[in-house]
Amino acid sequence: MSKKIIYHGSPDIIQTPVFGKGRSYNDYGKGFYCTEHLELAKEWACTENTDGYANKYEMDTAGLAVLNLSAKEYTILHWLALLMEYRRFRISTPVMKRGADWLKEHFLLDLTPYDIVIGYRADDSYFSFARAFVNNEISLSQLSCAMRLGKLGEQFVLKSPAAFEKIRFVSYEIADNTEYYAKRKARDDEARAAFRAELERDALDGLYMRDMIREEVQPDDPRLR
Repeated sequence: MSKKIIYHGSPDIIQTPVFGKGRSYNDYGKGFYCTEHLELAKEWACTENTDGYANKYEMDTAGLAVLNLSAKEYTILHWLALLMEYRRFRISTPVMKRGADWLKEHFLLDLTPYDIVIGYRADDSYFSFARAFVNNEISLSQLSCAMRLGKLGEQFVLKSPAAFEKIRFVSYEIADNTEYYAKRKARDDEARAAFRAELERDALDGLYMRDMIREEVQPDDPRLR
C-alpha cells in the first residue's frame, strides 16, 4: 500500500509543507518530520503552556526512495551515527570524540539518495542515552533495552522535493497542552526510569564503545542485533 496517513505536530497549522525549511541539526538534518501516530503528533505539538496542532496529511510513497532504519540490514549504530552527524552535542571527553568519529566513519549512511527516512526520534532523554553510550558509560544492550522500554516512537521524514510533491493536507486537530504535554513528560520520565533500571543491571560482559573500536566491529556482526 503506497498511501499513508501521517501527522505533523506543530504550534501552527501547516497546510503546505515547504521543502528546505526546518533546522539542519534535527535528527536526520533538514526535513519535514512526521509520525504515523496521531497521539505522538499531539505530544510533539505542545509545550508546557501552549496548545499545538496535529496536522493530518495523506502521503503517496509510490516511486519514492525510502530508507527504513528498522530494516534488518541496519542496526542502532546506524541511527547513532546519524545523530552524531546532525544533532548538536557537546564533546566532553576524548573518549566521546573518538567514539563519535568512529561511528560516523563506519556506520554513517548517506541520506542524499533518499526521499523519505523512517527511524527513531531522539527526544532529550534518548539523546542523553546515546551520549552515555558514545562516552563508554553504558553497553549497547543497555542502550537498546532502555530505548525499547521507553516507547520511543518512529519518525517519518520527508527529505526531497519529490517527497514534498506527494503530500496533501487533509485536516488538523487541536492538541491541548494540559493533556498532551503531561503525556510527553510522562513518556520522558518512563524512558529515564527505564534507563536508571538498566544502569543497575550488571553489564560487565556487554559490548561497549571502546570494545567496538578496538575490535573494529563491522555492521554485520551478530552482536549488534
